[in-house]
Amino acid sequence: MKSVLSADAPPAAANEVPFKSPRRLSPTWALWLNGLILVTFLAASSAPSPLYAIYREAWGFSALTLTVVFSSYALAFLAALLVFGSLSDHRGRREVVLASVALELVAVLLFWRADSVGWLLAARVLQGLATGIATSAVGAGLLDLHRERGALVNAVAPMVGLGIGALVTSALVQFAPAPTQLVFQVLLVVFAILAVAAYYLPETAPLRPGAWRSLKPSFTIPARARSTMWKILPVNTAQWALGGFYLSLGPTLAREVTGSSAPLVGGALIAAMVLGSALAIALMRQRAPQSALIAGAAALAIGIVIAMAGVQLHFTAAFFSGTVIAGLGFGAAFIGSLRSLVPLAAPAERAGLMSGFFVVSYLAFSIPAIAAGMLVGQFGLQPTTLGYGLVLASMAATAWLAIRLRGITPALAG
Repeated sequence: MKSVLSADAPPAAANEVPFKSPRRLSPTWALWLNGLILVTFLAASSAPSPLYAIYREAWGFSALTLTVVFSSYALAFLAALLVFGSLSDHRGRREVVLASVALELVAVLLFWRADSVGWLLAARVLQGLATGIATSAVGAGLLDLHRERGALVNAVAPMVGLGIGALVTSALVQFAPAPTQLVFQVLLVVFAILAVAAYYLPETAPLRPGAWRSLKPSFTIPARARSTMWKILPVNTAQWALGGFYLSLGPTLAREVTGSSAPLVGGALIAAMVLGSALAIALMRQRAPQSALIAGAAALAIGIVIAMAGVQLHFTAAFFSGTVIAGLGFGAAFIGSLRSLVPLAAPAERAGLMSGFFVVSYLAFSIPAIAAGMLVGQFGLQPTTLGYGLVLASMAATAWLAIRLRGITPALAG
């Protein structure tokens, strides 16, 4: 068996970028490592979700404070994308990935030592910055290495990471000692290992001038992709707003619907949605983008309605089954969106496209969650959840009808 570190590897296959320096990983191993980095960053981002109930009990903050802490990550993520989203197009993917891993290590240290809302907020902000920088650089690097496989990993890895982070953390909360510390101790070790491994990533983007100019905050969605972006916006907004709600208030809602205070219930709820999304991405990756978007919008609307019925009736089976169906819809619409957009960007535009797409997505991920946190304080969790779900189901149904009638882009119809 050939070593994965080789200076004499054969030329890369079609659709792959050969590595350029000695003692670097082959393209295939680099693809896997980039995927693992993305999974780990997103697992770390969902790890605090099952801990919020513990933090609330210890520090006595409100649902609004919870959603602000949660959303601070998403807003920092957006800031990172706006400022640093295109940096790897100029400085190279490897350098930016290494910097993001270093920032994440500091964020995990802050989580580990957190003893107040202020510490938690600082950790979430720094984590958002690190994850935003990593997402654009790793995502672009995956597309450099292999356009089709890279797009698939870009879509699947975040969902798998979110599910793993929520499940592992909730298991540690329920069965292990010192849950607010142990999970972050584990993450410190994992990110330290990834920092060493990332040193051996090949560089897939040549150095280009203009790095300082690229730091000027801007949306950099290529002109060819803008029309398609507007058409997918309603379903994209609905799916990410649902994700933001589940990752912030989902564990608390699961306790109310099921009547169980077991931490694994909240982790299982998050996993049901995001792992359902990962499954749909794997199943729909060969479907035409428009077909995936239509199926995703329909499943999202239907799943939300079933889940809301479960909330109203305190019927656990309906709540979880609706969540799985909505998750399948999220995944199908997500892969349909990515496969609609990626072919519309030139190689030098990929990081900008990925950052622009995630800016739009994470605005939907964060702002509605903060609004929900405010409404919970006034109306209670169940009425807020039902109203929130009705709005998102209506958006998804409207998107389904619009895509069926008008399509996305004629060139991408097949």
